[in-house]
Amino acid sequence: MHSQPQPKQQAQALLDFIDASPSPWHVVDTVAQRLLKEGFVPLTESQAWQLKAGERYYVVRGGASIIAFTMGKQALTTTGFRMVGAHTDSPGLRLKPHAAYAGDGLVRIGVEVYGGPILASFTDRDLSLAGRVSVRTAAGFEMRLVKFNEALMRLPNLAIHMNREVNDKGLLLNKQTELPLIFGETQAGVEAEQQFLGHIAQAIHADVKDILSFELNVFDTQKGSFWGANQEFIANSQLDNLASCHAALTALLATLTSEASCVCAFFDHEEVGSESAAGASGSFLNDVINRIASSQQLDDEARLRALANSFFISADMAHAYHPNHSSAYEPSHHVLVNKGPVIKTNANQRYATNAESAARFMTLCEQAKVPYQQYAHRTDLGCGSTIGPLVAANLGLASVDVGSPMWAMHSLRESAGVLDHSYMIAVLTTMFNS
Repeated sequence: MHSQPQPKQQAQALLDFIDASPSPWHVVDTVAQRLLKEGFVPLTESQAWQLKAGERYYVVRGGASIIAFTMGKQALTTTGFRMVGAHTDSPGLRLKPHAAYAGDGLVRIGVEVYGGPILASFTDRDLSLAGRVSVRTAAGFEMRLVKFNEALMRLPNLAIHMNREVNDKGLLLNKQTELPLIFGETQAGVEAEQQFLGHIAQAIHADVKDILSFELNVFDTQKGSFWGANQEFIANSQLDNLASCHAALTALLATLTSEASCVCAFFDHEEVGSESAAGASGSFLNDVINRIASSQQLDDEARLRALANSFFISADMAHAYHPNHSSAYEPSHHVLVNKGPVIKTNANQRYATNAESAARFMTLCEQAKVPYQQYAHRTDLGCGSTIGPLVAANLGLASVDVGSPMWAMHSLRESAGVLDHSYMIAVLTTMFNS
């Protein structure tokens, strides 16, 4: 199979997007820079909004959640909103507030497990740090992004000579004692924390004494890549769920004018339940919708009419069939890489899809001339969830859960298909223009 130039270019754009965005705060910064370049107007929640028909805007909450929207040509009560939601966070390792400590001649970095990563995939990788740091200033404090391009840390495996059963029983890591990362050798007369903070301070052009706090996550420094006999697959960290963010952003930017008002909502904290001010269970999306409605002088009844005419696509990656582990999948629901977007269904409402919203998405796929697939989890395995049910419940929206198929979800190195990213962009673009 030979991919056409456009899908290959879109896949490369995705890999570049991920490589530039190794933390949720970097994701929002990358998205905001792209929106600014395309003429979107930044808003802040603490100031009054003066929204104009036909204009495009975005607003950030908590540094790691962002909502971008365009004002449609038609009245909200007529068209409602066309919305796509995704999430900026990925499972992995986050640093503790006092992360660095010394022992046995080494400085190690203490971490917490964020969400549900495949911990074994962090071993023997060139790891580094990215996130944000609060720095004391004359005016109080400010937040600064930091990203180390070089490999700073490593989690070496225990040699098989000391762990003879690793190939039979798998690699098990104690989260408290076996996850600390090796940062470097101790320096005489320098405390471990000061040694670590010195690195941070130098990178953000600050003094160690002015660092107040930080939120930092571990990332893999290896760049995204194409692979396969015909380079038909891609590999990178954070495909779950930055592939969905990039597809939705690309679709929104391709929608110069539309009849309906269009919204992209990218939330933090999905991997840990979304229960936060910036998460999908919080008020962020509802607050933005209310302010858009208020700008058009809609009363409560008119706003509810607009929501009743709206459609929400929860875009989060889907489990592609792995032929080496066929017993892990529902027999009649093997979704394949490079075979189109996946509609995800769960009877217990772990996904927001119902028969009507599934049919609506299928129709959009047909209009976009892309194939689609359907997925259901094995009944005897616990099913993950998404922001779909949360947003649907909070706003009373017609909603569907979809995603591009991928392998190794929650690994530090995930894989997906070149064509599937192009398919997702096409159907989301069609939805924004529907």
